[in-house]
Amino acid sequence: MSRTKRTVWIVALFAIPYVPVMWVGLYNRTEPALFGIPFFYWFQFVWIIATAIVTAVTYLAKV
Repeated sequence: MSRTKRTVWIVALFAIPYVPVMWVGLYNRTEPALFGIPFFYWFQFVWIIATAIVTAVTYLAKV
């Protein structure tokens, strides 16, 4: 795969966690709660973990 195509894929990977977190209307609610934690908080926490995974994958791609 050429360097340009790989760079495009990596930028697309970074868009995966960026778009849902910036779309506040998607998670601006309290239900469903998970272990008593409102949806607003645990949704963001899940995306922190997902972003770390995406960052690790792109790092290992060695752009």
